[in-house]
Amino acid sequence: MKLTSDNETLAENKVLILYILNHVKEALTNNSLYKIVLAVVDMNYFYFQQFLLDLVEHDYVMHYQREDMTVYQITDRGKETLTLTEDILPGIIKLQVDTNLKSAMENVAEENSIVAEYMPKSENDYNVTCKIIENNECLFEIKTFAGSRAQAKEIVDNWKSYAIKIYPKLLETLTANYSENNPEIDKKD
Repeated sequence: MKLTSDNETLAENKVLILYILNHVKEALTNNSLYKIVLAVVDMNYFYFQQFLLDLVEHDYVMHYQREDMTVYQITDRGKETLTLTEDILPGIIKLQVDTNLKSAMENVAEENSIVAEYMPKSENDYNVTCKIIENNECLFEIKTFAGSRAQAKEIVDNWKSYAIKIYPKLLETLTANYSENNPEIDKKD
């Protein structure tokens, strides 16, 4: 599909995005929305970005910052437009959205629940943030320092792969009564 293809195809793809956002009922990140679109149709990422940008510019979709992420949600104007244009979306596409939406949302939620990233502070200093997010709320967040890019990447990779094992151990450590379990802590040297 070319971006300059017929207007019906362009409109159909925009209506598809509105249709998905209307059925999801919650704000989605750009990446999450794209993954849900891909579960239904094969759409080039750059075309998707252009369609989404056009929907935002015409106030059919709004975007805002939540924590460190930009999220997208259908507007009232977008819902009105969807009501008027939904018929151009083929029934098979609607059926695919309705059929695949729940599993696609579960996959997106699972992928987005464990978040880890690192940002350079200087050439050899990195800030690392690891989070657990559930229902768009941050349940756990820890920030630490890494002395090299390799160490920062290792922390991020470990968190993404093993957060389910690391998190309970961190909670156990944070809630332990150290003075009771480690009497040597309170001793004065």
